[in-house]
Amino acid sequence: MRSTKVKSKSIEAFATELAEPATAFLAQLCEQKNYSQLTAKNYRRQLEKLLNFVESLSILRWSQVKTIHIRQLSAFHHRQGMSPKSIALLLSACRSFFNYLIVKELVQFNPAKGVKAPKAAKTLPKTVEIDQLSALLEGIDDGEDIGIRDKAIAELFYSSALRLAELVRLNVEDIDFNDATARIIGKGNKTRIVPIGKKALEAIREWLTIRSVWLAGYELNAVFVTQRKTRLSPRSIQKRMEYWGKMVGINGRIHPHKFRHSCATHLLESSSDLRAVQELLGHANLSTTQVYTHLDFQQLASVYDKAHPRAKK
Repeated sequence: MRSTKVKSKSIEAFATELAEPATAFLAQLCEQKNYSQLTAKNYRRQLEKLLNFVESLSILRWSQVKTIHIRQLSAFHHRQGMSPKSIALLLSACRSFFNYLIVKELVQFNPAKGVKAPKAAKTLPKTVEIDQLSALLEGIDDGEDIGIRDKAIAELFYSSALRLAELVRLNVEDIDFNDATARIIGKGNKTRIVPIGKKALEAIREWLTIRSVWLAGYELNAVFVTQRKTRLSPRSIQKRMEYWGKMVGINGRIHPHKFRHSCATHLLESSSDLRAVQELLGHANLSTTQVYTHLDFQQLASVYDKAHPRAKK
């Protein structure tokens, strides 16, 4: 590559031969594959990185892109400080795009196939100890309406290991109080049924009574709402959980994903049933869930170092 500088332009600013297939690919993601707007925007950002890099190489057509160019793209962003995880996302978008170009007979092979991102150091999910989580759930002040709502949110997060977006999308008809389950729409619009614990069910029932007062004469399906009669936003939920973490005195920042990680970890510690935890979390691949086995092993190693007579220093 002749220069380490890559100018940043939007897709529309490129030559037609490069821009039109990229625009058509993005349109297909939304219209035919039913990808969310957020996912489509993410693909657009990745394609713009690819386009800017390709132009810096004076490449005018997609058929001119070779595997070496994709490797250079990965190496360039690695030098720029992009994380291995982000590079992997970029390469994944490139592979999908070139597969589309093959179908459209604009290229004969996929130059991104087989190109791997730099290895990333394994980071373990951050969790909260059981006693701290119990203190948080019991410490949320449910003497006021907003506290009753927030307690139901926190209990449901920890009970059913929901993602933030999944809890935001939850509607009243998705909860089955007879079966103590919830119908969840997860990533890729995949549906799964998750159990709801007794404490969470009690908190949700109490909240729904308040909710009916807040929404008097107003139709809204969302389980968690504001006093302004709108569905509670992701940012608002994040701020409320962070607020209660500080109020109760929890070490470190409390955010929704900590409830999810803690639920998965505590279940795995008690049951060792990795497949069941995978189903609960809605992971497509078991390998995604296996990160919790590493977390569990860390705890085992810590106990071993403290307790085993031949491990003590």
